[in-house]
Amino acid sequence: MTYEEAMHALEAAGTAQNRKVYQRHGVPEPVFGVSYANLDKLKKQIKVDHALATALWASGNHDARVLATKIADPQQADDTLLDQWVTDLNNYVICDALSAYVAKTALAQTKMEQWVLAEEEWIGSTGWNVLAHLAMKDKKLPDAYFEAYLPQIEARIHQSKNRIRYAMNGALIALGLRSDALAEKAIAVAERIGTVAVDHGETGCKTPSAVEYIQKGRARKKK
Repeated sequence: MTYEEAMHALEAAGTAQNRKVYQRHGVPEPVFGVSYANLDKLKKQIKVDHALATALWASGNHDARVLATKIADPQQADDTLLDQWVTDLNNYVICDALSAYVAKTALAQTKMEQWVLAEEEWIGSTGWNVLAHLAMKDKKLPDAYFEAYLPQIEARIHQSKNRIRYAMNGALIALGLRSDALAEKAIAVAERIGTVAVDHGETGCKTPSAVEYIQKGRARKKK
């Protein structure tokens, strides 16, 4: 599929209703308003096309960038690409999409370790999101690697920017869901942290309680 064909397909799949939904979630123009179901259909059609992914990202269009994260080749990711893409972020929806891609790359740990230190909202959020992905999916890393981030979360969460707070809370939950040993420690940290205040704007979304989420998640795994 060519760049022009992909952009045409995205525009054709967009709806005014989805544009309104995305805009309530902080997504700026340009955006076509393509549902994730349709984005996934395009992903299945295109499969992996790294050159197309980079062109779609460069368009600046939100839907094109989400699709780019779905079709980009993790094996072709390098520092230049990931640093450029994370710098381009301008909302948490695309931030979440990029995080999922970065977590599949060989640079996931390196970039995560850099980005969790960032005060910039979208870069910091991406770092903590990648940590959450690694905690849930990378079984080769020891629990001790992840445990080291618990003190950082406890010390910084209430002073961090809005969406970084949300991402840190998500990372805390992911750490707690990784293993029984980490669950106990993550719950203790979550109890000391208390309520995490996140402004969700006009979306009606809520911030999950880390304690409740971890407890329920571990209970389900034991069934």
